Amino acid sequence: LVVNLYPFEATVARPGCTLDDAIENIDIGGPAMVRAAAKNWQHVGVVVDPADYGALAVELARSGNALSDATRFALARKAFAHTAAYDGAIANWLTARSPDGTAEAFPQSFRYAGERVQALRYGENPHQAAAFYRDEAPVPGSIATFRQRQGKELSYNNIADADAAWECVKSFDSAACVIVKHANPCGVALGASTLEAYRRAFATDPTSAFGGIIAFNRAVDAATLEAVAAQ
Repeated sequence: LVVNLYPFEATVARPGCTLDDAIENIDIGGPAMVRAAAKNWQHVGVVVDPADYGALAVELARSGNALSDATRFALARKAFAHTAAYDGAIANWLTARSPDGTAEAFPQSFRYAGERVQALRYGENPHQAAAFYRDEAPVPGSIATFRQRQGKELSYNNIADADAAWECVKSFDSAACVIVKHANPCGVALGASTLEAYRRAFATDPTSAFGGIIAFNRAVDAATLEAVAAQ
C-alpha cells in the first residue's frame, strides 16, 4: 500500500494560508488506510515516504516481488510515526486558531514530532542513557543539521556545549571564536583572523578551556588548527 497524504504542513507553511485552505488539506481516508495496513504489517507493506521507493523496488526485484518481515516491520514503524506527526501538526495549527482563522500566539495543544539522529555515549552524567532527536524540519544552520567528520561518538554534553558555542559564535559578523565547557563560555573573542580570535578566546580562561568545545564562524586555516592542536 502506497499512500501520500494531503500536504497539510506544506499548505499551512504558505503565506496567506486560510483556515479553509488548511481544512481542505487535512487527509481523512489516507491515515486510516495507512494505520490499517501498518497494523497488518505481517502481510502488508505500507509505504509513506517516496524516498523509500528505490530501495523497495530493488528488494522486490531481488526476492520475487516479496518484502522481508524486517522490511515490512520497519515500514509499519515509519507509517505510525508518520501519521502521528501528521495529526500532531494538524492539532498544533488548529488549536492556535479561532473559528474565523485568526492566529493565536500559542496553540492550546502542542505535539512534538522528532526523529532520532543517534544514540549518545551517555547523558549529562556517565550513568545516564541519552539519545539525540531533532525536529522533522530542523532550523537551517542549527546544530541539528551538523555532520560529524571524525572522532568518537558524541555525548549529551558534547552536543549541548556545541549548540551553545555555535549559537553564540554565529551571532558575530567578524571572525570570532567561542570556547564552551559545561554550557559556560570560557572565552569569546573577535579577531582579524580565526587564529587571532582563537588565541584571544583561549587566553580568557586557559584552565577551563581544557576539554571544551571550540566554535568558529569562519572556515579555519592550517595555522589555527595547529594552534588548537598545540593545546
